[in-house]
Amino acid sequence: MEKLAPLHHFHPPLQNPLTHKPIKPPPSNIFLDSLSSDGHNVTTSLTSVKMMHTQMIKLPQMWNPDAATKKLISRYLEFGDFQSAAMVFYVGLPRNYLIWNSFVEEFKSTAGSLHIVHEVFKELHGKGLVFDSEVYSVVLKFCTREMDLWLGMGIHGCLIKRGFDLDAYIRSALMNFYGRCWGLEKAHQVFHEMQNPESLLWNQAITLNLLSDELQTGVELFRKMQLSFLKAETATIVKVLQACGKMGALNAVKQIHGYVFRFGLESDLSVSNPLISMYLKNGKHELGRRVFDSMDNRNTSSYNSMISSYAALGFLNDAWNLFYELKSYDMKPDIVTWNCLLSGHFLHGYKEEVLDILQRMQGEGFKPNQISMTSILQAISELGFLNLGKEAHGYVFRNGFDCDVYVGTSLVDMYVKNHSLTSAYAVFDSMKNKNIFAWNCMVSGYCFNGMFEDALKLLNQMENEGIKPDLVTRTGLISGYAMRGYGKEAMTILQGTKRLGLTPNVVSWTALISGCSQAGNGIDSLKFFVQMQQEGVTPNSATIACLLRACAGLSLLQKGKEIHCFSIRNGFIEDVFVGTALIDMYSKSGSLKNTHNVFRKIQNKTLASWNCMIMGFAIFGLGKEAISVFDEMQKAGVSPDAITFTALLSACKNSGLIDEGWKYFDCMITDYGIYQQLEHYCCMVDLLGRAGYLDEAWDLIHSMPLKPDATIWGALLGSCRIHKNLEFAESAAKNLFKLEPNNSANYILLMNLYSISNRWEDVDRLQDLMSTARVKNRQGWSWIQINQRVHVFSSYGKPHPDSGEIYFEMYQLVSEMKKLGYVPDIDCVYQNMDEAEKEKILLSHTEKLAITYGLIKMKAGEPVRVIKNTRICSDCHTAAKYISLVKSRELLLRDSVRFHHFREGKCSCNDFW
Repeated sequence: MEKLAPLHHFHPPLQNPLTHKPIKPPPSNIFLDSLSSDGHNVTTSLTSVKMMHTQMIKLPQMWNPDAATKKLISRYLEFGDFQSAAMVFYVGLPRNYLIWNSFVEEFKSTAGSLHIVHEVFKELHGKGLVFDSEVYSVVLKFCTREMDLWLGMGIHGCLIKRGFDLDAYIRSALMNFYGRCWGLEKAHQVFHEMQNPESLLWNQAITLNLLSDELQTGVELFRKMQLSFLKAETATIVKVLQACGKMGALNAVKQIHGYVFRFGLESDLSVSNPLISMYLKNGKHELGRRVFDSMDNRNTSSYNSMISSYAALGFLNDAWNLFYELKSYDMKPDIVTWNCLLSGHFLHGYKEEVLDILQRMQGEGFKPNQISMTSILQAISELGFLNLGKEAHGYVFRNGFDCDVYVGTSLVDMYVKNHSLTSAYAVFDSMKNKNIFAWNCMVSGYCFNGMFEDALKLLNQMENEGIKPDLVTRTGLISGYAMRGYGKEAMTILQGTKRLGLTPNVVSWTALISGCSQAGNGIDSLKFFVQMQQEGVTPNSATIACLLRACAGLSLLQKGKEIHCFSIRNGFIEDVFVGTALIDMYSKSGSLKNTHNVFRKIQNKTLASWNCMIMGFAIFGLGKEAISVFDEMQKAGVSPDAITFTALLSACKNSGLIDEGWKYFDCMITDYGIYQQLEHYCCMVDLLGRAGYLDEAWDLIHSMPLKPDATIWGALLGSCRIHKNLEFAESAAKNLFKLEPNNSANYILLMNLYSISNRWEDVDRLQDLMSTARVKNRQGWSWIQINQRVHVFSSYGKPHPDSGEIYFEMYQLVSEMKKLGYVPDIDCVYQNMDEAEKEKILLSHTEKLAITYGLIKMKAGEPVRVIKNTRICSDCHTAAKYISLVKSRELLLRDSVRFHHFREGKCSCNDFW
């Protein structure tokens, strides 16, 4: 059958019967008017449209074919006759891609299904109608879309018979069809059948491979295309660049850069901007910046690429400089620019600045979108600003962002981290499309708050809804149980993970180790680390940091040194988090020299690194040195936070630096905009109280804008014990008995004061009060590590096996100490007994026993390190100074508050403790 002619060739031209000359057609708009919607009754129904169609077929010379056919299609679509519209399209118009795209858009806008267009073609094709190459080309697109494999192959056969298969556009459509429906191998076959493929086919072959994640093949085809001296399309270059970015193929990116330069495409923003991104994603920031600087015409997208990279890497000052440069060229930042700054500041710990940026972008007329709100909610979550989080929730709801799964998950996370689990579950329950992250967040939230039954119920619900728990789900359970002190149960969950077909990875083991460390079960952390290695799981830097925190909590210096060596051997030492954990471990284990050495070796110190170093000096009572580090931190351009000032004020209180303490306390708001919290007031009360300024401490407590907690009143009571002030002590104790009714330390401190004043009736009254309230004395203990073995000395329970030898040595020590002027401080004993008995009780203090045992068992000249779980008493403090003098030994004692370094009869605290 011959090719179907357009409608205006169906009939011969009309002739005048008298003159036999062709009749001149009327103006082209005569029938268009009748097809318009200007009030004519001709096209008021589908029937009238079909009548008009009939007239157009009978009198084809009386109308403009293209314009009228378009109008006819529109009227059929208007009345919902999609099949007739498609039929007219196939047989009534000269097809090209512009007309095709216009038809498709109009068809979809009237709610028509493109499947109908496909079916109409199949009907016409089945009746033997023959079409031109353009129609076959667009129908092949339909076959690809509808995955109609056999029709596509049938069309291929028709094309071969008619010789259309050599057409570049047809072959490109065939490659696309075979690549999507039959696989890349068939598409490659179509491509290689051409002896000298045109650039269109090369571009199609490259694109198909890249879309199928055959990145290496796609890039190799691009290289061969260059060798054929054919020019790639801009879109192809961009896709190849993206593929190189995914593969990390920097050399290939450089080659493409050369290609771009040779063909003069560097001025094309659609190429230059992805080129910048690829360099930046591969860590070549200088090359990315060089491309950026070489661009004559930049747009906002160019700046966004650079700002995004700088912000993600933490070069925030550079990001802001580009932001201001963008504005100076009369370009306006868009929402992408602001989102880059928001996410960059959050990622690098500048959470308060995220809120500042939010205010600023709103001031410039930008409303946060879903991406903005994700960063904002994460910052609010970390800051613990629950009320602000609720305001953000309201904004999300008003703007319809709650339907966004990422925003919804961020909201759940925000409420979970602020311990508002009821609100978290309400958001979670309202989410229509919950992803695995939302489920995991909620399960973890319940676990971290000890609500294990709710977590397990949610886990069952998760499985019932067809969502399979993944390794993250199990890791959340492991972490929650371990953090709550259920290390064995957490280990059982970890082992059970294997039975579910999941393999616990380094994250799972690290969660177990970290949870045990946070729960104070450092020994379990170390045991699980050994088991982790036995099972062939390689630790990462986070694992090492958790282990170091466990060692810091137990002051296990030798074990900490071993982990330090492990870090060096395995390349973790360059990690800033490991470095910070090492600073913390060495400072809490009494090795200030190693603390300082590690700190100086860290190249890119974070705020946490500076804070740890300041706190390290603080616990040793080296206030001047702590202040020096703070000054150095400011010169380095690092802004302090609330933790910085806690460390700084702790250094002042442990060194008796009253003026400096007031200076830094007052400047928190005025110079840094940081409001004082309870821990800052506690430091000041402690500082003033220890120095004897009890009236000022009392006034500060009653003038502070926050309600005093147990730490505030405890600091005052401790100061009253030093200065024997019963009036303030009784007031502080009265508040403490309400706030901490089961803390025996508060009762004992007040008993000591009463016993010093010989108020034994009050001592008996307090003992009766403790008995009535069932308050038990806190078990005091001290321990010392000798040759990898820990020896514990407790005020209760079994005595040490070498007690006889220890007391014999201690009696000799006390005798020598008394010759040098040592006088036992019997005021430390609150029992009503004679002085001789009180002196015997002082000898049984656990820190004295541990120090003496260390002197017996350790090598001469080796420092003796003792850890104590309660605050050292004044008699033991005095005795330790004399022991260091008599034995010429360094003693390092860490109590519940700070370190005491005794040497040559003096203590590092200068008796200000």
